[in-house]
Amino acid sequence: MNFSVPATSANLGPGFDSLGLSLSYRNYFSIVESSKEHINVNGEGMNNPHFTQDNTFVKIFMQTYKALGGDSQFSFTFQNNIPVSRGMGSSSAVIVGAIFAAYKMAKLIPNKDEVLNLALKYEKHPDNITPATFGGFNASMISQKFIESKDSKQDSIKKDSIKNPKLIKSDVVTYIRKSIPKVVKSVMVIPNKPMNTKKSRTILPKTYSTKDCVFNISHSCMLSLAFILQKWELLRESSLDKMHENARMETYPVLFSVQKLALNNGALMSTLSGSGSSIFSLCYSEDSKRLAKKMAESFPRFRILTLDFDNDGVKIEKD
Repeated sequence: MNFSVPATSANLGPGFDSLGLSLSYRNYFSIVESSKEHINVNGEGMNNPHFTQDNTFVKIFMQTYKALGGDSQFSFTFQNNIPVSRGMGSSSAVIVGAIFAAYKMAKLIPNKDEVLNLALKYEKHPDNITPATFGGFNASMISQKFIESKDSKQDSIKKDSIKNPKLIKSDVVTYIRKSIPKVVKSVMVIPNKPMNTKKSRTILPKTYSTKDCVFNISHSCMLSLAFILQKWELLRESSLDKMHENARMETYPVLFSVQKLALNNGALMSTLSGSGSSIFSLCYSEDSKRLAKKMAESFPRFRILTLDFDNDGVKIEKD
């Protein structure tokens, strides 16, 4: 059976760990029952032994599949297109894709809300896993809710659920999704230098001023409404950030030049994609070729992709 899952861009400036969207650039994978497990990787990671000998996708898939009652073995073939450690959601694509596929291979209809909340166990921030699951633009947050336990004997039952011992408190993702129309496109500038998400978090400030917090709250609220109401003219100002972008981009200063050039050549917004190193720019569709050409001329060593936005999220591909 064939599946695919899209790349994503998260944060979008001020929406730290909360806002994200899905890009029409996908990883494809095929899973078939087999007498012996076999892994074949093409594209990103094909020459890295880690991708075949200790494959994260296969680990998460098998954990989920067995938890759902499955007992078969499989052969996996991957066509990895999403760049690794470039802020385009490669890890979230692995997690979401593996869980979604496990449901289908266990002969269950994948419920995307269940897929998303299982993904939260492997990725603690919902900004990438939510658009990878549903597509489109997503605002998301982590809520605590009481859910039914599959094991009523769990020791983790909270005191306030004692009246119903089958209920436990759990983190779940609450989200709002909006499709993105064809009138806009993305131009991605992908440097040849990776940036590790965990490492990049260590350079962020430990505390923030009230002024900066209010700045980001107000801008992320405005940015969300701009996407929902398609007020594209508001994106440039509302995508400004005072929490993470500068600190991360200072480790690779050329990114400031990429961002500035994008904004001076038709980009409606230009932000660090996730934790980097890619720069995500959004523009009107008719401006995308000119913007991409300008970026390619100015940064010839970087990869430039002009992409539509994806509104499907993870899905089953036709055979």
